[in-house]
Amino acid sequence: MLFDIKINNFEEKIEKLNLNTSWRQTASTLYKKPSDSKILGSVEIDVTDLETYIAKRRKEGVKITLTHFFMLATSRAIKKDVPELNTFVKRGTIYTFPTINPAVSVLGANGEMTSIVVKESDKLTFETSVEALNEEIKKSRKGVESGTMQLKEVVAKIPWPIRNWLYKILKTVFVDWGISIPFLGLKPHTFGSFMLSNIGTLGLDIGFPALFPIANVSFVMIMGGVQLKPWVVNGEVVPRRVITLGAALDHRVVDASHAGKLFKYLKFAVKNPEVFEKN
Repeated sequence: MLFDIKINNFEEKIEKLNLNTSWRQTASTLYKKPSDSKILGSVEIDVTDLETYIAKRRKEGVKITLTHFFMLATSRAIKKDVPELNTFVKRGTIYTFPTINPAVSVLGANGEMTSIVVKESDKLTFETSVEALNEEIKKSRKGVESGTMQLKEVVAKIPWPIRNWLYKILKTVFVDWGISIPFLGLKPHTFGSFMLSNIGTLGLDIGFPALFPIANVSFVMIMGGVQLKPWVVNGEVVPRRVITLGAALDHRVVDASHAGKLFKYLKFAVKNPEVFEKN
């Protein structure tokens, strides 16, 4: 009963939002995706205490990482404070994704980076997020990919410039016109509702992501490496463990203010990780 009430309240909040303001309508017409519509932003966050919390939970058997944490925190931020980030453009009109499904970058079976989609991540806890993410990673590393992801193997074999022409046709129909192509598995949620990539695991301290052209998402977030830095705590400079988060946002559907709300929630979540022990 309580769960139904929460869902209804969330749906009512979405319905009350005016996603298609005059500026949003204008922006979705003026800007093209993603060459001239990108907003870049970054923030540094002290994760010293969060890493201690994660280490404690891992000793207790819950094998969470910073990736699990930021996937959950970003999903909850969208649900609670920034539902505008869970949107996409379809023929000049902004629509809301029915659920919050992040696409998380992982290392594939062939050694290349690929992505897996975690469904309804805003409803997950630390424990269930480990199960959900690990299950999708196992499928990916076993070569069990969706028809859409397997399509890249077919496209790669098509000679240039025919390959470019085919891509432009697919992008025009799927992204620009917003028409689903079911037999290719191309639907609004195919590539998730936002993207999260941990480049810190690749040895990079900071990065600014690209908005994947064929994915109709409003933002992509990058997790950099964690570094020991001088940090001001209670008026004193002390060594702390700091992560840099970078984000690219589609200016057709969101503004820098939405990134500000997202980062504000993430800073709250880092100080209160226990909120993700329950949904």
